[in-house]
Amino acid sequence: MTTIATTNPATGEVEKTFDALTGEEVDRRIARAAQTFASYRTTPLDRRAGWMNAAADILDREAEQIAATMTTEMGKTLKAAEAEARKCAKACRYYAEHAAELLADRRPADPRDVDARDAYVRYEPLGPVLAVMPWNFPLWQVIRFAAPGLMAGNVGLLKHASNVPQTALFLEDLFRRAGFPEGAFQTLLIGSSQVERVLRDPRVKAATLTGSEPAGRSVASIAGSEVKTTVLELGGSDPFVVMPSADIEAAAWTAAESRCLNNGQSCISAKRFIVDIGCADEFERRFVANMRAKKVGDPLDEATDIGPLVSERARAETEELVADAVSKGAEVLCGGERPDGPGWFYPPTVVSGVTPEMRMYQEEVFAPVASLFRVRGVSEAVEVANATGFGLGSNAWTRDDDERERFVRELDAGQVFVNGMTTSYPELPFGGTKRSGYGRELSAEGMHSFCNAKTVWVG
Repeated sequence: MTTIATTNPATGEVEKTFDALTGEEVDRRIARAAQTFASYRTTPLDRRAGWMNAAADILDREAEQIAATMTTEMGKTLKAAEAEARKCAKACRYYAEHAAELLADRRPADPRDVDARDAYVRYEPLGPVLAVMPWNFPLWQVIRFAAPGLMAGNVGLLKHASNVPQTALFLEDLFRRAGFPEGAFQTLLIGSSQVERVLRDPRVKAATLTGSEPAGRSVASIAGSEVKTTVLELGGSDPFVVMPSADIEAAAWTAAESRCLNNGQSCISAKRFIVDIGCADEFERRFVANMRAKKVGDPLDEATDIGPLVSERARAETEELVADAVSKGAEVLCGGERPDGPGWFYPPTVVSGVTPEMRMYQEEVFAPVASLFRVRGVSEAVEVANATGFGLGSNAWTRDDDERERFVRELDAGQVFVNGMTTSYPELPFGGTKRSGYGRELSAEGMHSFCNAKTVWVG
């Protein structure tokens, strides 16, 4: 049986436990979602926008309180948690302001070309959407689905990670207090074993999942057998390519920031640092120094840069990956050993000399652990960057226009960020290729992911 509980990663202590919903309670919530959708889908956009702006106001007003909850539940630093809450408020306002234009009827052709008096595409909501969400950005991952989804006229059912139940319940309460109808957004405190039952319910029309590749395969398989739309954002092992023409100091600083973001537990953090031999020595020196300078400690302390990993298992898996690399010839340039004391802390670590027979070469390391590679030229850099099954985000650092264009064209990823850190914005679509998933969140694409693009032809 799945334990739904708040376990503080900084201490290892269970702080609060919750009972999972019974099957009957889940059925009642699905029924409520379907009933709410029947009327909510026709609610005027300006009314939805008013509720969404109210949700943004609550997030801004209560950012410090919900930040403390997130920190306690999954270990991110307090300052990072507060920044996440405020980013969510910004996203809510973005969709409140832009939903009308994003959902406007689109006329892709001259009606005369299709023998019509008028012809257009109308975007209509699908219905209740199941969101299976992870613990690492427990507010943002949900809001980037919920804000466009609710503005499009869908209703949400949230199955959040079982270790962030208080954040999950806050989200349901957030939308209720903002004025959305009862049933427009509901949290299901259930274990993963109950996801199939919810997804197969005919009243649930689609699903979105952010999480591991096995979880994505499972949800996609179930949804496929039911012919239901899915969007998957899975793992990543993002490359960070540095060429001699780059600003090496800025690249090395950004590299450390990216690798240590969210205690090293971000899908779009750079993980594999691929550096041209012409600047490798300088980059390595600066990068290792920046990683060593990060302060590991109590995530509630404002001076802390890196808090604990989310669980004891996560730390053990990290140690196994590093040990495997070292046993096969890799060198640890900094970090690599757990500190003494309680909690699931792991230091910023740089591993050099990673080769294809090492697990770290292909597997995502969800911790502040960097793999460092030396290459000769753009072609080899691209080859190494694309050598994994993942394709979520990517970084390229160069001031050469021809190099930049090659990286933009040849890096096999859902996103390419040049001379800056990969991140997400409401204005830009977000998603991956290959085993990093399919479909898009955010921007117009994210809103349309759970809409019926209905062709209308008028003779």
